[in-house]
Amino acid sequence: MSKEYYRKRIIDLRADLAKEKEAKKKDNAHYADMIKRASTPSSKATYRKAKIDHAASHDRRIESIKYQIESAKASLKREK
Repeated sequence: MSKEYYRKRIIDLRADLAKEKEAKKKDNAHYADMIKRASTPSSKATYRKAKIDHAASHDRRIESIKYQIESAKASLKREK
């Protein structure tokens, strides 16, 4: 692979990271609103659990992207 490939890959991954962080904020706001509007305690508990699960999923994806960025940086360094 060429240096340009790794540079482009890093830029793309950083964009993906920003999108994922934005998606996490959006989901958290959505679930917070759903929790606030829930009428029964059981539905509130369900929404809270869903919020936690979705946040954890976003966190895993963010960590994965960060790892990919570090890997691409290391590969770029090896190319030089």
